[in-house]
Formats: sequence, C-alpha cells, structure tokens
Amino acid sequence: MNKKLYALTAIFSEPNDIIRAAEKVSSSGYKNFDVNTPYPVHGMDPAMKLKPSKLGYFTITIGLFFASLFTYFIYWVQTLDYGQVIGGKPMFAWPTYVPILFEVAILTGAVLTVKIMIGFFFKFPNNSHPIHDSEYAKITSSDGFGILIESDDPKFDEDEINSMFAELGSKKINKIYFDESEINHKNNPFDYRFIIGLFIIAGITSATVYFNMNVLMYMTPFNWMAEQERGDVFESSDYASFSKLGMTMREPVEGTVARGFMPYTFGKFEKEEAGKALVNPYAADSTNLELGKRKFLTYCSSCHGDNGLGKSRLKGLYPPGPDLTMDLYKGYNDGILYHIITKGGAIMPAHESQITRKERWAIVNYIRIIQNNITAVEEEDTDTEDDDMWGDDEDSEDSDDDMWGDEGDEEDE
Repeated sequence: MNKKLYALTAIFSEPNDIIRAAEKVSSSGYKNFDVNTPYPVHGMDPAMKLKPSKLGYFTITIGLFFASLFTYFIYWVQTLDYGQVIGGKPMFAWPTYVPILFEVAILTGAVLTVKIMIGFFFKFPNNSHPIHDSEYAKITSSDGFGILIESDDPKFDEDEINSMFAELGSKKINKIYFDESEINHKNNPFDYRFIIGLFIIAGITSATVYFNMNVLMYMTPFNWMAEQERGDVFESSDYASFSKLGMTMREPVEGTVARGFMPYTFGKFEKEEAGKALVNPYAADSTNLELGKRKFLTYCSSCHGDNGLGKSRLKGLYPPGPDLTMDLYKGYNDGILYHIITKGGAIMPAHESQITRKERWAIVNYIRIIQNNITAVEEEDTDTEDDDMWGDDEDSEDSDDDMWGDEGDEEDE
C-alpha cells in the first residue's frame, strides 16, 4: 500500500538557523509550512511573514452575540415576565448586570472558540496527527528546531525542497506520512467509544467530588475546620460583664426622644385622629411634586399602578391596590393619606422605615395631582372576589374604607 506524504521536514541546531530557514521558505513563496521549536523564538512571526490572526474576530462575535442574548433575557425577566422593584432601582437596572454580561461574553467567546477549533479543525473526537509520535516531534519538543513544508503546498517539489534544506545547513531531512487512521477518519462525535468515554469521565468526576465533600472532609487531618472548638460568646465572662441583660443592642430608655426628632404617636388604626392633627407642611411646587412622583413610582406603583388606577404590575402574585382616584380617597385629607403611607392598611405594609417624612408628604401631593387630572375608569374584570381581597364593595363606602384598614362607618350601623 502506497503511503501518502504529509510533509518534508528539516532539523536545525540553533535558533538563528531556524530563523534564517523560516525567512528563506517564506520568501520563496511557500504558504503551507510550519515551524516547531522547544520554546518561543523571538522574531519568528516576521520571519514567517505571519499576518495577525483573524480568530479574535470570531471570538468577539460569539461573545457579543451571547452577551446580547443574555441582556435581552434579563430585560424580559425583569420587565415583562416577573418585574420587581428592588431597592428603588428601575426595573431594568443595566449597570447592575455589566459584570455578569462581561463574564458571559468572555466565557462563551473563549469556550465556544476552542470547541469549534477542536470540532472542525481537529476533527474531534479524533486526536491523531501525522507528526504525533514521529522522530521530528520528539526532537523539536526537546532540543532541536524544525521546519516542515506540507505536500499540499502549491509550490511543493520534493527535490527542490531537499536542495533548499541542504543549502540552509539542515542536519537531518525526513519525510512524514499520513497514518491510516488519519486518512480514513470521519468526524463522528457520536462514536460509541467516545460516548462511553464521556460517561466514564463524568462518573469518575462525580464520584471524586462526592468522596471529597462527604467523606474526605470528615477524615483526619482534613476535618480540622469542622472539628475546631467554637466558644459561645453569650456564655463568655467578657460578654456577661458587658451586658447583664443578655442583649447585644440596647433598647432606648423608655420615655426618651432622640435629639432633633419628633416621634410619630398615632397607631395603625388611628387614621381619623391623624387626619385631624396632621397638616401637610410642604407646598406642591415642581421640586416637591418631582420628588413625590419619583417615590410614588418606586414604592407605590407596583400595587396601585403608575397612574394610581389600581392596575398592579404584580400579575396576580399580590392583591392589587385600590384605585386612588375614587371619590372615597379624594375625600381623605392629607393627614389620613400620610398616616396610611406611614402605618399601612389592612394588607398594605407600613412604609415609615423606607420613606422619609418629607418624601411621604411629597407622595401625598403627587396623589392629589393624580386625583385632579385623571378620571378613574372601572376595569371590566372587577368582581366580588377581587373586592374581597381588600374587603371592597363598590356600593358601600364602609367596605371601601376596609381597603386601607378602616373598620367601617359606625353611623350606618
């Protein structure tokens, strides 16, 4: 059987010799050639007349594609599918995801580039190459410097190349042939031997991780962290002398008030008293209304809707807030609205720990703008089941009061 020639090779002893040989081969017009050295040789790229690799363009294209795809996925989750207000940030706070998107671009670009190279150029799972295990490979990976010209080069002429290598001072010229497996190989990633190998590798990896995490960590001397002594700080003498009451944080002394702070004395169900005692100290100017709008959209719009019409963005995950443009809530004075924002309602949570007093009054002013400029439109899907979630009954102002924690109108009783 005739062997198929892969390349002619030449071995040199010195780095300067291989540089001169690379310059000669490239200047002679050969294109399909390569140089193998035991360590990087400075000046080799210009000697071989190598152009900058275009591989980076493919890598950046892959990375940007998957980064863009992941950006859309984040946008879809945060705004369309399961929108949430987190820390008062916008639904799609893209600066938060810049580190993640950067890592996605790097990971996908690098990993997929390598996989494509292995799959298409190296014919994975085939791992054979004509120079593998050859005398040429053994010499150039040890202390020799080699150059080869492939037989598929347009200018390939065996006699001419042998003559050129001899003139350059090569100490050994050899031929390398394709092996039979390389010639007859077909790229088949579903080869049963390859699949079985993957399962064996996965099994060994899983067993090793399980052993390390569940057995090895509890064996001496690897169990030192799990078995180290841990003292109880609450039983130490230092702690006992510091806090005889058994508390690390002290409660304020009863009856005291922080300097410069006036406590809010009304309880959750004392909104009528709060309405009589509280007066909005802030004028509804443009600055105050802008503050109120910003805080309303952050803390209130998720349940009450951007326009206060009760069109919740929570898609049924939480009972929707009432329509703030209804006559009932238009009749509430500023003090009652401020109290409800501060202490909450029947289902609505208190916001005094999240929103400052100035911001709460600004929200009240903004609600007044909503009530004066928007006509409430009843939703077609309003039913008694939705009303009951808030204790609502459109025909009864007494039941409407229950939305915000009212106990009803005692006069009607």
